[in-house]
Amino acid sequence: MASSQTEALHDSAEGLDERPRTEVAALLADGQIAAATSLLGALDIVVSGASAMARTIRAGGVLHYAAAGSSGLMAAADALELGGTFSIPADQIRIHMAGGLPVDVEMPGATEDDATNVQHAMSGISSRDTVIAVSASGATPYTLAAAEAARRRGATLIAIANNSGAALLDGADHPVCLATPPEVLSGSTRMGAGTAQKIALNMLSTLMAIELGHVHDGMMVNLRADNAKLRARATGIVGQIAGKDRATASTALKQTHGFVKPAILVAAKDVSPDEANALLQQTEGNLRAALAQLN
Repeated sequence: MASSQTEALHDSAEGLDERPRTEVAALLADGQIAAATSLLGALDIVVSGASAMARTIRAGGVLHYAAAGSSGLMAAADALELGGTFSIPADQIRIHMAGGLPVDVEMPGATEDDATNVQHAMSGISSRDTVIAVSASGATPYTLAAAEAARRRGATLIAIANNSGAALLDGADHPVCLATPPEVLSGSTRMGAGTAQKIALNMLSTLMAIELGHVHDGMMVNLRADNAKLRARATGIVGQIAGKDRATASTALKQTHGFVKPAILVAAKDVSPDEANALLQQTEGNLRAALAQLN
């Protein structure tokens, strides 16, 4: 592997603890901004990876997020939002985090060296599945084992690492290299590297949702409205796209049992919920295509 940028010392690190705190705060903010720009060099790979994720969902496969430590938290945060934001079925999402998802403030460190458990956990993956493996160093044994399981079973592999030449990127179908600069706090990859990983993961899942037809004019038309905030948001979305008032939008949502896409068709085009659902089935859930057919 090439020299590890994630462990290198930042150019401005000398005397960091003796400087005015506002100066240190500015350095920390600049470090986060610099890390975020690393995505600009990986856009094509992120787009192709997102398309692979969309193909997996359409085919009834499973998205497997695999990582350890801070990278595991970033991966889990994205995976856990897919249901509420885009209504991706829970049985099509798996989170493999070294040591398991934390239930308190303790995160076991040694588990990232355990390659056995993840291999067992991923023994059932298939060629329909996509594995999103994340590691700042690109050398974490747990994450490397997950990537190897993906390759061995013919699953699509999206690998995200912050060091060019990282072992994790080798042989990946979609190698996302986020060449973030050295951390202001050397080796603390929860900072810049973690920020870049979160952006990459959010981009992957959002682009996937766009390809699946779950986004319309920047609105989440496939969200799962399971609380008051999301019900209010769903009503606003239906009203905005259908060009109707909130009362009409709310009525349409009740008719479609809270499903936003058919509610838009019901409100905008005065079709029945059954007709709306049949049309969406024809267009593979693409709302714009369904609206165009009705026009």
